[in-house]
Parts: sequence; C-alpha cells; structure tokens
Amino acid sequence: MKLSADLQAFEARIGYQFRNPELLVRAVTHASISSTTRPDNQRLEFLGDRVLGLVMAETLLEADETAAEGKLAPRFNALVRKETCADVARAVALGDVLKLGRSEMMSGGRRKETLLGDAMEAVIASVYLDGGFEAARGLILRLWAGRIAQVESDARDPKSAMQEWAQARGLPPPTYTALGREGPDHAPFFTVEIRLTTGEVESAKAGTKRAAEQAAAAALLARMEGRNG
Repeated sequence: MKLSADLQAFEARIGYQFRNPELLVRAVTHASISSTTRPDNQRLEFLGDRVLGLVMAETLLEADETAAEGKLAPRFNALVRKETCADVARAVALGDVLKLGRSEMMSGGRRKETLLGDAMEAVIASVYLDGGFEAARGLILRLWAGRIAQVESDARDPKSAMQEWAQARGLPPPTYTALGREGPDHAPFFTVEIRLTTGEVESAKAGTKRAAEQAAAAALLARMEGRNG
C-alpha cells in the first residue's frame, strides 16, 4: 500500500516513515467514515493514550529525581490532557489529513479539540505498533519537546490556584457563570465570568467553556496578586 501525497507529507512533519502504511491510514480514520473494511481509530486512541502516559511519566521522573508525586502529577496532567494533544495535532496539521464522514466534515471536525486529541493519540499508537516503543517515545519527545520544557508553568491550573488564593484569605471559592456563546457550531466561542464574594470580577472568551474558565481565573488571579504583591 502506498500512502497518498498528503499522508506522505504528514510523515515528514512528524519525522517518522511507516513500514506498514495501513496503520497510519487507520489512525487518521474517524468513526464517521469507518466501515467493516475501513476500521476507525478508536482502538488506537485507547492504546496511544497509555503509551503517551508511560512516556511522560518516565520522562518526568528522569527530569526531576527528587520531585514528590504531588509535584509530578500536575506536570503529567498538563502534558497528557486532551487539550495538549489537540495543540500538538494542530502544530503538525493533523486535521488536514483526517478522514471524516461528510456530516463531521461539514460541522468543522478538522478543528474539533476532542477529535484532534483522539487522533493524535491514535497516531502515537500507530507508530508504537509499527516501530516499537522507542519509535513512539522518539515521536512523543520530538513533538512535545517545547511543552516538556515549560511544563512547570503549564502545570499551574489557574482555577485551582484561584481557589487556593481565596481560601487562604478566608473567602468562599469563586463562582463561574457562562455569559454566552457565539460563532458557528464548528468554531464556537464561550464567554465566562468569574466572581469573588468581595465583588471582584473578570471575564474571558475561549473556544471551550473549560478554557474560558481557566482564562478568566488566570486574569483575576493576576490582578489580585498584583494588587497584593
């Protein structure tokens, strides 16, 4: 089996050439277009998630031999969460080569965060099955290199940090309110407001409610810490 030109270009972007090209085809095939003769990437996604987790756990332990589990866990979560996988997928233009059903394609499937994150994990699994653990490890370390280097800052969850800030001052946890949604179904934007019982408020807009909450919390925390520090 010979890969199409777009998939060969994708191989070049990720720095890995498949010995069994069918594995890559399967990794980029969404359930919306799968059939008995064209399996989708769901089983690969399940495997890739575990391979990614093992590589990241090993990498974090090697990078910091003295860190306790409580320090390692947030770093690990920041590196393997679906949003990070989707960001990596965007960096290598994985969405451009996804094989989607017509309805999924029309609804903007190539840009959907969950779909991209799942497909990235499936690609990891396809490399693992094609070339073994070291090949998959090499792929992950290449594509995640910058994120691993800055994981300490990424691991600081703004919502958790904002709640800790409030509790340290005897305040109830902040409340989050969805103010609205705009944009087409395939590329929505959500606006979320965060409010403290003392009256301080901030709002933020992002492509998911979770991201908007995190952005709002980060903005309010920066303002409150700046005022107090």
